[in-house]
Amino acid sequence: MSFPAPSIPTLSPVTLPIAGLDDRFPVRRIYCVGRNYLDHIREMKEGDERDPPFFFQKPSDAVVESGATIPYPPDTEDFQFEVELVVALGAGGRNLSSADALDSVFGYAVGIDLTRRDQQRDMRAKMLPWERGKSFDASAPCGLIHRAVDIGHPARGAVTLHVGSTERQRGDLAQMIWNVPEIIANLSTSYRLAAGDLIMTGTPAGVGPVLPGDRIRGAVEGVGEILITIGQREN
Repeated sequence: MSFPAPSIPTLSPVTLPIAGLDDRFPVRRIYCVGRNYLDHIREMKEGDERDPPFFFQKPSDAVVESGATIPYPPDTEDFQFEVELVVALGAGGRNLSSADALDSVFGYAVGIDLTRRDQQRDMRAKMLPWERGKSFDASAPCGLIHRAVDIGHPARGAVTLHVGSTERQRGDLAQMIWNVPEIIANLSTSYRLAAGDLIMTGTPAGVGPVLPGDRIRGAVEGVGEILITIGQREN
């Protein structure tokens, strides 16, 4: 018995809108910084406050744009938000210095690291990778990218998240343990960074659960905001 040859799939590149441009930003990889605010380390009761930065990744197709409705994902009973500054790279390389790191930055956006917290805790307790808790479908909402030539390189400014009308997170970029140039330089010692990479830079304290129907607004002063809605549970 003969079977028809499978067709080669056609995949559309993942892109994000850029403020003031019709062109869109192509997403190559998503790197995430873990535990980059002291108050978040303390609320999670984990890690040494003096630890160097560590990184995990999300797949590029986990990106969703501002305004999206994101289904409550399967395989969790504790679905949580983490608002973050996102760095979008326009260049890259290996072993970049902190002094030169900002030369590789194209722009900035506001993102939300959505997390299946119960799965993350379970994987951590078993000393297994975090992917099940962090790297699932639609887990990387990201807002409009604003070019550094337009807004500069923000190093301070309020980082907030509201669920409905209630403020749930508030911090400041100046509270990051590792600033953006240090993050880029450290990350480039392990990976060859490239144009199209996104770096989610960590979240302040106040992370918590959301439910279907919740409307979430994240903002970074001087950068912008992101709006998402949590939809019904995905089967």
